[in-house]
Amino acid sequence: MKSKFWRRLSGRCLPVALALAGVTFTLPVAVTASPIQAVGQMSFGAADTLFMADWRANEIHALHLAPVPARAAKPFNLKNISAPIAKALHVEPEQLRFIDLACRPGAELAYVALEVDQGRGVLPRPALVAVDATGQVTVINLAKTPQTAVAIKDPPAADERFWRDVPAARFTVTDMVFQDGRLYVAGLSSGSFASTLRIFPYPFTGQGTVSSIEMYHAVHNQMETRAPIRKLAIVTLNGEPTLVAAYTCTPLVTIPLRELQDGAHVVGKTVAELGWGSAPVDLVPFNLGTAPMLLLINSHKSADLISVSSLATAAQQPGLSTPIHWPDEPFKGLRATPIPMAGVAELSNQNDEFFAALRRDEAAGDMALVSIRKGAFLRLSDFINEYDFADYSYPTNDTWHGVHQRLRTDEDFADLAQRAVVK
Repeated sequence: MKSKFWRRLSGRCLPVALALAGVTFTLPVAVTASPIQAVGQMSFGAADTLFMADWRANEIHALHLAPVPARAAKPFNLKNISAPIAKALHVEPEQLRFIDLACRPGAELAYVALEVDQGRGVLPRPALVAVDATGQVTVINLAKTPQTAVAIKDPPAADERFWRDVPAARFTVTDMVFQDGRLYVAGLSSGSFASTLRIFPYPFTGQGTVSSIEMYHAVHNQMETRAPIRKLAIVTLNGEPTLVAAYTCTPLVTIPLRELQDGAHVVGKTVAELGWGSAPVDLVPFNLGTAPMLLLINSHKSADLISVSSLATAAQQPGLSTPIHWPDEPFKGLRATPIPMAGVAELSNQNDEFFAALRRDEAAGDMALVSIRKGAFLRLSDFINEYDFADYSYPTNDTWHGVHQRLRTDEDFADLAQRAVVK
């Protein structure tokens, strides 16, 4: 990599803020919201509005957060957030179940949705906390936070299960994206075409549109109407706003937003098969310099980096309609760049420079909250190699020392960053 590239990525950070809880103020609309029974997928709208899906109550809540003051940005390097979060919630770390992560735009705060296990026969307690880069944890009082809500109609049947004990209702909402005054919600319904895309205007009016979604899955060699969109993003392809959908096992599908009309049955265009035997974890749009990109985090394989320009080209093609040749040719259609970001539980855009990620320590099992620099897509401390020995000297023609200085500094290893000097 050239140092010019890294200078472009290392601009000024966005401001950081401290969470304020329990502050009341005027709501934008007056729609009754039931108490939150379960935390699910989250997505920020405006900086002070956090959308949260509640699959037990069949509602989507808009939490109206108090404004927060800004301060200088700092990367997350929290190797164990399980302990401080558990302490703030007055429980043991083993009781925590991490559900989702969303970074508040412009605030340098990571909001973490959790379930607290309360023992056999007792429903988990929903919880939401805000964490800053110093490790300070603020519990958001879900009962006292001003909020509005909209009902989700026709959710999966309450007694429907996967693998005997996984409620289908957990997949009522699998992902959400807010854009141009509308909340796009992927998930399941009770219909014969179970894969559903709901759109709710915001502020909530109680109304929305519902489209059923169908797509061709080249790994399975069949049209699929039940498996839901797992992760989604909205980008502009060839001048047209388009929903990009990632499915389990792992097709990538495009759907022009204009096709998502109430009651419509939509056939998405499958533009890629990205590898079998994995599920999407997050699909995050971002800019790499001036180039718009998508980063798809996967559960059982490397992440996929996709340029929006290549996706636009693929969207102009007929789309996939024939199966892959398994196992020798596992990929088909648009090719993505493999990225070394396996093991990420949740990912969110922190700011222009960083992603924020939740990931487990493989040995201890502790949950970490860390920042990963865009363009590098790794943390140097995850590896030990030739550069890390104390007696290593960077040669005069080395092109990596600037990168190593930057990444070591990101991870609070300023002393080790000084080693990355060409002598």
